[in-house]
Amino acid sequence: MPQQPLIQILLILGTAVAVIVLFRRLNIPSSLGYLLVGVLLGPHTGGPVVESVPVRALAEFGIVFLLFTIGLNYSLPQIHALRHTVLGLGTAQVVLTTAVVGGLAWLAGLPPAAAFVAGAVFAQSSTTVISNQLIAQGEENSRHGRMGIAMSVFQDITAVPLLILIPAFGAAASATAVSLDIGWALGSAVLAFVIVFVAGRWLLRPLFHVVAGQRSPELFTLTVLFVSLLSAWTVSHFGLSMAFGAFLAGMMLGETEFRHQVEATIRPFRDVLLGLFFIGIGMLVDLSALADIWQQALAATVALLAIKFVLVALIVRASGIEPVTALRTGLLLAVGGEFGFALLSIALADNAIDQHSGQILLYAVLLSMIVAPLLIRYNHAIALRLAPTVEHPPASGVPAASAEATGNLQDHVILCGYGRMGQSIAHLLTAEHIPFVALDLDASRVREAHAAGEPAYYGDSAEGDVLDAVSLARARLVVISHDDLAAALRTLQYVRAHCAGTPVMVRTRHERHVDELRAAGASEVFPETMEASLMVASSALLLLGVPLSKVMRRIREERAGHYQLLRESFAGDELDRNDRSAPP
Repeated sequence: MPQQPLIQILLILGTAVAVIVLFRRLNIPSSLGYLLVGVLLGPHTGGPVVESVPVRALAEFGIVFLLFTIGLNYSLPQIHALRHTVLGLGTAQVVLTTAVVGGLAWLAGLPPAAAFVAGAVFAQSSTTVISNQLIAQGEENSRHGRMGIAMSVFQDITAVPLLILIPAFGAAASATAVSLDIGWALGSAVLAFVIVFVAGRWLLRPLFHVVAGQRSPELFTLTVLFVSLLSAWTVSHFGLSMAFGAFLAGMMLGETEFRHQVEATIRPFRDVLLGLFFIGIGMLVDLSALADIWQQALAATVALLAIKFVLVALIVRASGIEPVTALRTGLLLAVGGEFGFALLSIALADNAIDQHSGQILLYAVLLSMIVAPLLIRYNHAIALRLAPTVEHPPASGVPAASAEATGNLQDHVILCGYGRMGQSIAHLLTAEHIPFVALDLDASRVREAHAAGEPAYYGDSAEGDVLDAVSLARARLVVISHDDLAAALRTLQYVRAHCAGTPVMVRTRHERHVDELRAAGASEVFPETMEASLMVASSALLLLGVPLSKVMRRIREERAGHYQLLRESFAGDELDRNDRSAPP
């Protein structure tokens, strides 16, 4: 029937809208929702069936545009700048996971090519799941949160060489042929990089200057699509993945002043086509095969979570990070990821792995992503269970908080976190001759601050023993200036249990955490987002000609609605007069 394609499109869109709305309300990642849509509309379940071949053909461009946007954010200078930190940790994690899992799969009887695919698929973690869950629980700016997100994003880059190697494994039949095909693929990748690099340096910037000069959003969008797909098509003629070509084009554009506008232009196409990609992956799920492989799939899931957790924790710990943070980072990155699905899809299409083994890997990654929110939500409790002792400095020369070092403190302020905000507060306290002590888990920051003569010590302010070591019982005030919600709540719990009368001020990034922190015992909570909006609003009113006195009154009224301390302080102008009469 002529309307059959339209009916299939309506089925996909209608089912996707219903499922994604439900998943959003339940705070479940959208990628899992798209996978469910694919399962429901795939050939292995009852009900309406959508032809999978056209969907997967179109969905391939989702990976193309995803790699293009990743390339935008990882230009050559940025990759060079990351070479000593995330680059080293991320490379070690991907290489070791691929080697260990691949070796175990080979010993279990898989051919070398399929074993390599298994290792590469398991090496990926879900940036979407990790970041969304960390944001939901307020840990996106914690140390383990930042490291976990950075390493998962870097894994996306490592998928690029894997996109080159996997098709080579699928095309070759013998070890000699594999070596020749890999050599040819790597040589082709270098040649493609040179071509795109030269073309990008000499043609892309002038082209986009001309296009931007026309001031036409439509023309700019067309140009972005043309450049990304042209690069993908060019590289595909070298026998490489189209996604690799798009990544190279993104890297070249990432060095230009058009990067942000290009990313904003491509995002709608990327998100919609990525949704189609996950729907296509869902269509590969054969529920009828689950009865025969569920034990193998469950064992593969446990292996995926356990191996990655141990390897990541060991790698992070070896870099000098304290054990609890290393364990928490390992729990974040233990889960499988979207790029694992992408690599598996390519491997199945190129016959690098058989359908039976592919189904096992597919279920393993899927189950790990379903378990991921629980692992991430309880990452600290699990880490403490595995390493319950109070941490010590990760390297020599880092001063730790101890009763011997801080035993003479009296009527002082305890700063929990010595980042930019903590240091700003410390400077004001010093100007007013108010004693303070700072705690931080960044060993290099503590070492530098202590060398400069500042009372900063290495210690976890969420640990009661550490707070006691800096004389919590004799402190006048505790200021939580870091942005780790879970750690802040544990600090509040300990302070309220042992020093109920000590006031505690807490900084938080989002207003949604204010009520929770106040309920936990915070004397006052200061959300960054609100303060930033008040600063912008006051400047806007001044530029619009509103008198300064009226602007200050408006800002005070807004603050008074949020801060109990300020409601008491700004009752009138008495405070200002007292301040002016006080000696400097």
